[in-house]
Amino acid sequence: MSGEKSIEEETLNKMFVELRMLEGTSNMLQSRLNVVETALNDLATANISLEGIKSNPVGSEVLVPAGGGSFIRTKLSDVKKVIMGIGAGVCIEKPIEETLNDIKSRQTELTEARSSLQKQLSQTLTNLNALRNQLSEILSKRPGNTQAVI
Repeated sequence: MSGEKSIEEETLNKMFVELRMLEGTSNMLQSRLNVVETALNDLATANISLEGIKSNPVGSEVLVPAGGGSFIRTKLSDVKKVIMGIGAGVCIEKPIEETLNDIKSRQTELTEARSSLQKQLSQTLTNLNALRNQLSEILSKRPGNTQAVI
């Protein structure tokens, strides 16, 4: 009987380890999803701003976000070119239309990444819930039935 009990304990321990791994994976996927959502929001803002700027003549007064909900009034000196970040703190000057195309391309890539992450998260959460239910069922059948919070 004690051999049977140790096998059951070992199985439970493995299930709890798997549960913690699934929880960690779920948290990591949710964090990645948040990063992608933030990047998509930033790109949408940039796209709207650049679309608005390109139709303004040189010398037009515009408000530039300074952060924290603050803006600076400034005049446009060039509406044909944009300085765009390309990663690792590197920026290059590009024509506004090319920049808009790059932004749209990035949005497409990030939308695909978001979709993939959402699918992975959904599958992980499904597996997590199934394992929790399985553990709850096993624990409810044990003698002494001390309900653990899973």
